Amino acid sequence: MITIALMNLVLFSITLILMVISLSLSKKSFMDREKASPFECGFDPKSAARLPFSLQFFLIAVIFLIFDVEITLLIPLILMMKISNLMNYLIITSFFLLILLIGLYHEWNQGALDWAI
Repeated sequence: MITIALMNLVLFSITLILMVISLSLSKKSFMDREKASPFECGFDPKSAARLPFSLQFFLIAVIFLIFDVEITLLIPLILMMKISNLMNYLIITSFFLLILLIGLYHEWNQGALDWAI
């Protein structure tokens, strides 16, 4: 009975020592100015807080989100291939991809994909 308690105490001590060693090894030893700042995305926190936001960056981010969601809508089309015939599958997939291409052409035509204005 005492040996089991002693064995548990030794295992607990070894685990505690290993945790303390791993914590001290993984601790950051230097503080970088960029890492210490509240913003890590390229904004200078020491400058004015109300700088105008880049409209091109916003448009590219919105376009990325739209196409990201549309790609998740393409995944069920793969599963639908098993339960539908080939002609229906091709019509639905072609229609969906045509809508995506028309949207991309519209964004390109409006100049949302151009970085330089």
